Amino acid sequence: MSEQLRIPLQVVILAAGMGTRLGMPMPKPLTPLADGRSILGRQLDHLHAAFGADVHVTVVVGFRPDMVMAAAPDVTFVYNERYEHTNTCKSLLKALRTSHPGGVLWLNGDVVFAPSLLPAITPAVTADRTFVCVNTERVGAEEVKYTLDSDGFVDALSKQVVGGLGEAVGINYIAADDKAVLLRQLEECRDQDYFERGLEAAIAADGLRVEAVDISAHFAIEIDFADDLARANTEVSRTVTPAA
Repeated sequence: MSEQLRIPLQVVILAAGMGTRLGMPMPKPLTPLADGRSILGRQLDHLHAAFGADVHVTVVVGFRPDMVMAAAPDVTFVYNERYEHTNTCKSLLKALRTSHPGGVLWLNGDVVFAPSLLPAITPAVTADRTFVCVNTERVGAEEVKYTLDSDGFVDALSKQVVGGLGEAVGINYIAADDKAVLLRQLEECRDQDYFERGLEAAIAADGLRVEAVDISAHFAIEIDFADDLARANTEVSRTVTPAA
């Protein structure tokens, strides 16, 4: 890892959803990629490579938890028993409630990203600064977008943002001192809210300062549709070593 963390990093992977838009028969994080790994398996490999063997990973499961648990037996699991009726805000809430003191890095279980991304954000993690990773090269209409306030911190964060400066890519960090504020706002969120609503509410009501860390130089994509998976596999294939 590029910088020494003071304590083993806590990571949450949100993997409870059904992923119906992709049309796969298994939980979306178990979708196989061109390098032979699943999305989740690739995430775990990158996390251990970047942050060391002692990184503490909690996976939130819901849909077909048996499959996810069998695929990643060496992590901790939290079960969102209401996964059919709730969105990522409540999955993150359940995971943060079980976390230890200290900051938490969390990511959506359907994000395929380059291994270079995590070392790039390690300085902000090590400094324990709350942030969201953003891509400023794309601003899709259906994606979570953001704007900044006059001090350069995130002001708005949602799919409804007008005039967005870029897209949130689903990789985020909450600092130790900010976790209680986010927990309180996640509790107030409606069941179908995304976790970004909790961050946005904490910004508005509690003055939470959230940095936008630009990771545009590193490939990252959330897999919602078949076209997303095709793009991810094109990128992943570039790093696959042909068999001898």
